[in-house]
Amino acid sequence: MSKKALISGAGIAGSTLGYWLGRNGFEVTIVERAKAQRSSGNPIDVKGPAVEVVEAMGVMPKLRAVASRVDRMSFVDTAGRRRSGLRLSAFQGGAGAREVEVARTDLAAILLDSARDRVEIRWGDSISDLTQDAEGVDVGFESGATERYDFVIGADGLHSNVRRLAFGAESEFIHHMGMYAATLPVDRAFGDETEVVMLNQPGRAISVHPAKGKAVAAFLFRRAAVPGFDHRDLSQHKRLVAEAYSEPLDIFADVLDQLKAADDIYFDSVSRISLPHWSSGRIALLGDAGSSLSLFGDGSTLAIAGAHTLAEELTRTPDHPETAFAAYERRHRTLVEPKQRGFRAATALMVPASAAGIAIRNTVTRFLR
Repeated sequence: MSKKALISGAGIAGSTLGYWLGRNGFEVTIVERAKAQRSSGNPIDVKGPAVEVVEAMGVMPKLRAVASRVDRMSFVDTAGRRRSGLRLSAFQGGAGAREVEVARTDLAAILLDSARDRVEIRWGDSISDLTQDAEGVDVGFESGATERYDFVIGADGLHSNVRRLAFGAESEFIHHMGMYAATLPVDRAFGDETEVVMLNQPGRAISVHPAKGKAVAAFLFRRAAVPGFDHRDLSQHKRLVAEAYSEPLDIFADVLDQLKAADDIYFDSVSRISLPHWSSGRIALLGDAGSSLSLFGDGSTLAIAGAHTLAEELTRTPDHPETAFAAYERRHRTLVEPKQRGFRAATALMVPASAAGIAIRNTVTRFLR
């Protein structure tokens, strides 16, 4: 008899796990609160250990077809004059030319499409209750349905519903890293198709990525945790960005205007999730739900790699998910923890806190190959 798995979240981690569990003979359901996949988000890398996973899934040709051609980042002033820059090849993950950068929307869609024939997908629903015993997990859904599964995986992101139900309140595990981020599609790029352009002011940055003809802007700014912050409150998000970018932006002013007029943007705190363990009995966490690296930590690459590792371990010991979860966590933490430790260095590079910090960063990067 095949084991029944419930995955919460139809994003990068959940889709990858669904594919591999389905391929290995499990009966898989993915439940997703949204009615469709998210359409925003910065382009992201598939590199290092994730490359072999997507190659084995057979989706690398599709990823290459939509991959960007970006190979450098230019740091500019408000007039658009280049002050310094970096070759992005310096941040490759070990798989060299096999690595790709694609829009988050494209990556999530391609991964989910690869899993469709192997899983059941429930859109517009979410888990409302989890009750487990030695043999399985009884799940209640917001739609009113109830069902029993052999195990449940929370792959539902930074604000994980599964983590809240099975582990405790978000406030116990989330650590604000002193920064907020917003992204949205914009009507033009500022460089050519191979160049990300970034404007820095003390404690904040705006970048525009060409994203293969579908330019995406990102706003990154330093700020202490906002009391009463709601990651679903669009008007609050727009107000926080407007407050952070009150100084003249010159040629970048229209990017801010587009954000103020947008009906939908991605906005959240830059945060890290820290838990002593990623599983509790027959319930486990995957990707940002268990070990968010937020903005600068190769989160998508690690979500893909972690999903593959978790599927391997569940396939090895399907009758003992607790054993599988422990082995998955032991293996995957060796990849996650070094990336979490590198956050502050990445922040100093991308969003210097002062004018002096920007000048030092520009001077140093001018001498880097």
